[in-house]
Amino acid sequence: TALPIWAFYNHVQSDPDNYRGENVYMLASTVSSKFVGAMAGVEGFRFEETLTGFKWMGNRTKELEAIGKTVLFAYEEAIGFMYGTNVLDKDGVSAAAALAQFAIHLEAEGKTFSSKLDELYEKYGYHVSNNSYYICHSKPTIQRIFDRIRKDEKYPRFCGHYRIVHVRDLTTGYDDSKPDKKATLPTSKSSHMITFTFENGCVATMRTSGTEPKIKYYTELKSKPGEEVDREGLKALLGDMVKNLVGEFLQPEVNGLIAKS
Repeated sequence: TALPIWAFYNHVQSDPDNYRGENVYMLASTVSSKFVGAMAGVEGFRFEETLTGFKWMGNRTKELEAIGKTVLFAYEEAIGFMYGTNVLDKDGVSAAAALAQFAIHLEAEGKTFSSKLDELYEKYGYHVSNNSYYICHSKPTIQRIFDRIRKDEKYPRFCGHYRIVHVRDLTTGYDDSKPDKKATLPTSKSSHMITFTFENGCVATMRTSGTEPKIKYYTELKSKPGEEVDREGLKALLGDMVKNLVGEFLQPEVNGLIAKS
């Protein structure tokens, strides 16, 4: 949250009279927090998602720079940051230096990271995530779990009593949020990744790991900008949605899945 704010602030301050949001981008992997997307909606710059892995964000950055665009920041859920474009990969050194600079700036204003975050949540909405995984050593079991969800593209429309409004399946290329129901991100039949968007704004993705015997899930729920929010209540709501998601779609007991220790 702090790093994209600092990147945006410095970019605008460098030439405030010529800031053009349509030429400015930030990127994130599709399983990462949508906070920067909410920020882009308010500030007018462009936000794009890629597949997981910095090779996708690095390559997309090169493509954008080749047509004259500016990429300020990119990040992935598993704590990886690309601050600027000197290194087209996750770079903890640059990120740590930028964070230190931001801390100095905040201290000069008499603020802390905590107080600044409260400002940002007020402006862009409070975002809460609940991510974890289950271990499964059986490939046929994993296939059966995801086949049950797909049902010949007859995807579930409810999870518990929570209504699902859109489904994207990057294994088959299906995305019913698009007019032609075709996903815009690259697809791969060698792995599973299904994303559900709920009526209350929650976004939940379930995917297999490319390197470990895991089924991972990533969920996020946010409040509206400027809305007074019960943070603990929002966390509890997301927790209940995760409970339903795991119980109905993954069925750990039925499928012999091992919970994260």
